[in-house]
Amino acid sequence: MKKTAKVNYPTIPTNIVVHLGSPNDAARNISIPFTSYVKNVASNEIYPTWPDAAIEANILAIISFTLNRIYNEWYPSRGYSFNITSLPAYDQTFIEDKEYFDIISKKVDEIFNNYIYREGQVQPLFATYCDGRRTACNGLSQWGSVDLAKQGKTALEILRYYYGNDIRIFNDAPVGEITSTYPGYVLELGEPGPQVEIIQSELNRISNNYPAIPKIERVNGYFGIDTENAVKKFQEVFNLNVTGKVDYATWYKIKNIYNAVKRLNDLYSEGITEGESIVTFASKLEYGDTGLLVKGLHYYLNTIAFFDPNLPMLEVNGVYNDNTKKMVMNFQNRYNIPATGIVDAVTWNKIKEVYFNLLNNIPSEYVQYKDEFYPGRLMSIGMSGSDIKLLQNYLYQVCVKYKNIPGVRVTGVFDDLTESSVLVLQKQFNIDESGVVGPTFWNDLVSLSK
Repeated sequence: MKKTAKVNYPTIPTNIVVHLGSPNDAARNISIPFTSYVKNVASNEIYPTWPDAAIEANILAIISFTLNRIYNEWYPSRGYSFNITSLPAYDQTFIEDKEYFDIISKKVDEIFNNYIYREGQVQPLFATYCDGRRTACNGLSQWGSVDLAKQGKTALEILRYYYGNDIRIFNDAPVGEITSTYPGYVLELGEPGPQVEIIQSELNRISNNYPAIPKIERVNGYFGIDTENAVKKFQEVFNLNVTGKVDYATWYKIKNIYNAVKRLNDLYSEGITEGESIVTFASKLEYGDTGLLVKGLHYYLNTIAFFDPNLPMLEVNGVYNDNTKKMVMNFQNRYNIPATGIVDAVTWNKIKEVYFNLLNNIPSEYVQYKDEFYPGRLMSIGMSGSDIKLLQNYLYQVCVKYKNIPGVRVTGVFDDLTESSVLVLQKQFNIDESGVVGPTFWNDLVSLSK
């Protein structure tokens, strides 16, 4: 459930959680401002007497390294509850209560929301570095950067000297809180949304390295049979419970393996392109959003309001407008959720819970109409069940009346013929021709069948 997908550019976190030890040490986690973390590391790694260009180049490397860890959820994808460690053997040198050098502190305040990236990629560069005297590495040489700065090189020229000419600096990145990419609920057969598309894309990339995992032909944000089969095989390969559902553990195992096959912790990684980087549920569904998922939200809210006199039924369409916001806020107040007017994971989970409770406890005077209510999951080719049979019954009634519909076999299995009929009707209803049955199509189909 989400608005139109857009590129998921990195956000500079307000705070960062640092683990004071190696990943498996029983050490403390501390939450500190991102700028304080960068100042601390920089004050441990470099000297305030260095030329300004060298100081700036090194701080940009520190920022980018840190953001790479955060953006790729490097440690959460391994089951840890922190963003980065305090040790240079794993990450960068951080010493709790370290005093900052004034010059370094001012420079961090000036450039804290800038980072390095490679042209054609989105993620902050995994900007490895070393001192250049005691140790050497493929990345930036700290003392070497001093020599280059003394030669008159700018910070960008220093960075390109060590990381390549395709290095760019992203300036004035937005600041916000770190949010988990996990949508906050289990993804399963019949679930829609860009978080499903993320899983589909990542599983397809993983399957290049693990060919036992079948390719998902339709990367469309609809959790269909092919997605369920790919998830099951992934779970089997990586020793997870084989459910076909993407829970928290499966989500982050997928991310962990995706990071590995893309080598996102490598200076010369395959990288993430703009086309691969779509916004997750963290961006929420809110005012101004449009599309099929907004229509679905309207269907659920209006159905709930029909049976609940405490909630208003308002005119809605495919746009998250003032009426939508009012309906959402009323729903949130009704169920003791902060009334933000924004549909986040908590609100969405409660909407689904209330809707399904309604279907299971429908008032007696409406029982005869129970089959007309949307069953609550997207239906697509390969799926089976009583809801598919209901769908086919309605399609059959429409086919009898309208001869331009290909036809249908009432079998309880969503086959090619069922999809063909759905596609024809979606075109007729002016609905996205996906072959997938959601609440908007269901509602139109039931009305047409009458």
